[in-house]
Amino acid sequence: MSVLSVIGAPIEDGAGVPGSIMGPAALRTAGLIRTLRDLGHEVDDRGDLRLPEGIAEPVSIAGSLRNLASVTGWSRLLCRETYAAVKSGRVPIVIGGDHSLSIGSVSGIARHCAEAGRALFVLWLDAHADFNTPATSPSGNIHGMSAAALCGEPGLDGIFGDEPHGIVDPKNLCIFGVRAIDRGEREQLHLRGVDVVDMRLLDEFGAAALLRRFIERVRDRNGMLHVSLDVDFLDPALAPGVGTTVPGGATFREAHLIMEMLHDCGLVGSLDVVELNPFLDERGKSALLLVDLVASLFGRRIVDRRTWYTS
Repeated sequence: MSVLSVIGAPIEDGAGVPGSIMGPAALRTAGLIRTLRDLGHEVDDRGDLRLPEGIAEPVSIAGSLRNLASVTGWSRLLCRETYAAVKSGRVPIVIGGDHSLSIGSVSGIARHCAEAGRALFVLWLDAHADFNTPATSPSGNIHGMSAAALCGEPGLDGIFGDEPHGIVDPKNLCIFGVRAIDRGEREQLHLRGVDVVDMRLLDEFGAAALLRRFIERVRDRNGMLHVSLDVDFLDPALAPGVGTTVPGGATFREAHLIMEMLHDCGLVGSLDVVELNPFLDERGKSALLLVDLVASLFGRRIVDRRTWYTS
């Protein structure tokens, strides 16, 4: 079994709707730590990180970006934390917190992969592409630029300053389940060669076939896989606790199948769970579902498949 390092990132400064600061507490209350331990994993709960006083001022970035200094501070802090976790052989699970946290968490993993000579692939389970830049963002909310930032897009490449970090090759990024893309993002995604699996493709070909194709790409490159799970990947009828709902998301069984396949592939080395907003949830409905999905990713099965095949 794996040694899991759970890192709370109570950040909401990258989002436009307050409330995701309470996400880590809600996931713990819904039984995340206990569930992972019950599956046999050793879990090191690192608690919630706190942004230190006197955070460094970011370099000047053109465009209107909300709470840039705070997001910069969180990005540098999380980059150090996830890098230290994977360097010591642990699997970091970063619980948030809005999706801007992935700028830091994924960059720390990418730094380790670069040093180890392995390609990092990222599966971005999200209703949105999050590939805006300061020049294209209609809102200035940095959680809508997080995928672009971790790929080193111009205009966002100054977030880390002199902080050691890695970047992700955009051709190794797969945005899966997307159903809302801004005009400025569309061209950038095409130019960078990002693998975009929208809901039309999922409806036509099915989640299993499309995910299997991506997993094989990772396996062929001997890559490491990071999973970034945004609550709004799910249909809002299942998971209403998010500030950016988009109708027509993944179903209960589609989401569990994806997690089960990711576990079976044995390539996942890190995870983000983001955008849970308990203030908008219904009696913990979204938090409980997220805990169940994380359990599927880390080995929970309905039956032992080997026993089923031989019975």
